Amino acid sequence: MKSLARLYVQQFKATMATMFQYRASLFIWMIGQVLEPLVYLVVWSVVSQNSGGSVGGYTTGEFAAYFVLLMLVNQATYTWIMYEFEYRVREGVLSAALLRPVHPIHSDIADNLSSKLLTLPVMLAVAGALGLAFHASFVLHAWAVALFLPVLLLAFLIRFILEWTLALAAFWTTRVSAINQTYFVLMLFLSGQLVPLSLLPHPLQIAAQVLPFRWMLGFPVELAMGRLDLQQALTGIAVQFTWLAGSVILVRIVWRAGIKVYSAVGA
Repeated sequence: MKSLARLYVQQFKATMATMFQYRASLFIWMIGQVLEPLVYLVVWSVVSQNSGGSVGGYTTGEFAAYFVLLMLVNQATYTWIMYEFEYRVREGVLSAALLRPVHPIHSDIADNLSSKLLTLPVMLAVAGALGLAFHASFVLHAWAVALFLPVLLLAFLIRFILEWTLALAAFWTTRVSAINQTYFVLMLFLSGQLVPLSLLPHPLQIAAQVLPFRWMLGFPVELAMGRLDLQQALTGIAVQFTWLAGSVILVRIVWRAGIKVYSAVGA
């Protein structure tokens, strides 16, 4: 454990140094993280105003709160490994990582957390400004606030491990762009990223309950907004733990199978 802790510390330092070298790229990435929920916020705010101030149980202020919180939750859980892993396999970069005494997933976790820590202050400032500009309406419950951080951590772990597992498809296909796009379309509609899930048709709501996407994004947002009671929140946490356990088992199975067929295409 001490060796692993030292690894994370060193990886944090290296990632921070890299991030500061590529400040322009980081800034462009943050713009993308802000613009997408901002577009949805504007669209649904206009729809709400034109519908008498409410749509599907969401007022204009609640739409603002929803998409501001969604922006923060997405920033806290987002990963880029699905784009990166294909390159590692295709160019043989993964070969060097396999020679190290620790699993490659640890360096990816450290990289991801480092970037989040670096961008968090800016994202919080932007979220506060958007909340004020669009008159976001929050209903805070003490128990929901207490549960939010554990729920957010579970959401991050589920999303990271599932997307890391999906990235391993590169062992067999080399090019995974089509797989990535299919995944992100499902994520867009079934996570609450495009619209609050309660506004979706009933069959899609059922699919969102069964699949993992809601538990990565929509569930933490709904909890923070006070739209869940305690029983619903605890049930959701139980579902998150179930998905997390399944994800850990799945990533181990796929990793072991992938390593057996791995060949460095560009090496």
